[in-house]
Amino acid sequence: MTGSTPLMAETHHPRRTFEDLVTEGAFVPTEGWDFSWFEGRATEARPSWGYAVSMAERLGRADAVLDVQTGGGEVLEFALGRAGKVPRLAVATEGWPPNVAKATALLRPRGVAVVAALEDGPLPFADGAFDLVVSRHPVRPHWEEIARVLRPGGTYFAQHVGPGSVFELVEHFLGPQPQDVRGARHPDRERADAEAAGLEVVELRAERLRMEFHDIGAVVHFLRKVVWMVPGFTVETYQPQLRALHERIEAEGPFVAHSSRQLFEARRPAL
Repeated sequence: MTGSTPLMAETHHPRRTFEDLVTEGAFVPTEGWDFSWFEGRATEARPSWGYAVSMAERLGRADAVLDVQTGGGEVLEFALGRAGKVPRLAVATEGWPPNVAKATALLRPRGVAVVAALEDGPLPFADGAFDLVVSRHPVRPHWEEIARVLRPGGTYFAQHVGPGSVFELVEHFLGPQPQDVRGARHPDRERADAEAAGLEVVELRAERLRMEFHDIGAVVHFLRKVVWMVPGFTVETYQPQLRALHERIEAEGPFVAHSSRQLFEARRPAL
């Protein structure tokens, strides 16, 4: 698919059984945000703004940067390589221990300190420590903490997951979701929350992007990796839904869903 990334280009595999596919998807390691395993098995169109490249441009001008919820550090590592320099101070936080280890191994050689910090806890840094805070797909942005650690005039630049993302898949497993769940992460709500924390919203863009799952193994791996989609997902618990979706893919072709992405740029007002 043009403009798509793994979750990458379609290839053809010999027909495999439901059991084989599910078993494979259940045992692939899930650490980090490397989605190369999905090549030939799932696709996701990319947002038009090119977040990692845009992040690199800002890193090239930054003095002190914080990457919140870095995952395995892959996006920051790419952006630093693209920028060709590391800011004077570069720090990343992550809450999941396997990702902390992976991010540390990837980012420490570049001079980035990785700090273990809970996703829902305060950021363990001084007020006004950073002129740039970045984040790709935070579970939830903690606007008060982001505003606190930014210097006056500093920028928050992030790509968020938007409302109803991949809900075609979510509702296959969980059934119809209430409107308050579907509307969570709405850009208007996020704008209001950022402004309530004292930030000025400079840019907010939203896009819905086509996704395709070509086999049930890709679905299993995706739900194990993106754990908030179907909380508590296991193959055993959702065996009937998995088998039904496998049969649908076999009969009709790829399962189509749509991700929701938001580009968010906000600034702490200068003194």
